[in-house]
Amino acid sequence: MITVGELRKGITLELDGVLYQVVDYQHIKMKRTALIRLKLRDIRGGHTIERTFQNTEKFTQARLDYRDMQYLYNEGHLYYFMDKENYEQVSLDREQLGATIDYLKDGMSLQISSYKGEVVGVEMPITVKLEVVDTGPGFKGNTATAGNKPAKLETGIIIQVPLFINNGDIIKVDTRNGSYLERAS
Repeated sequence: MITVGELRKGITLELDGVLYQVVDYQHIKMKRTALIRLKLRDIRGGHTIERTFQNTEKFTQARLDYRDMQYLYNEGHLYYFMDKENYEQVSLDREQLGATIDYLKDGMSLQISSYKGEVVGVEMPITVKLEVVDTGPGFKGNTATAGNKPAKLETGIIIQVPLFINNGDIIKVDTRNGSYLERAS
């Protein structure tokens, strides 16, 4: 059990049999008591909720296990991962992966989180290197601040990139928001 004072962003809690991750934490002072407003993300479902608690409440902290895995391939709506230590394979469906599908490359290393033996999520690296497969032409004189254009990457996702990026370039993409970071060396 953890107290309100031990709550931080990123902590995983079990409330009413559902796993939530703390997204935002606010301490609200009232005249006679203090309240805690939490913005929580359902780890399995993906949606967010807001709940308010008394500052005297205690929470059950969920201990997630993380394993280093390697993405192998997908077959239909199932995506297969291999544990790097014991070569055990795990399959996840599109709903469990969510937006991380847009950044999966064959052979990519990532972490799979599980709770009591059940796989509950995927922790992507913050940045990934992806190849630009289709974008408009770049023109001489274009600089990093001149504007943006759409580019289709090797995984199929389309993001905005600077005008000087060409087909075949390898770029770094932020997996948290899908934005272009820089050209990879």
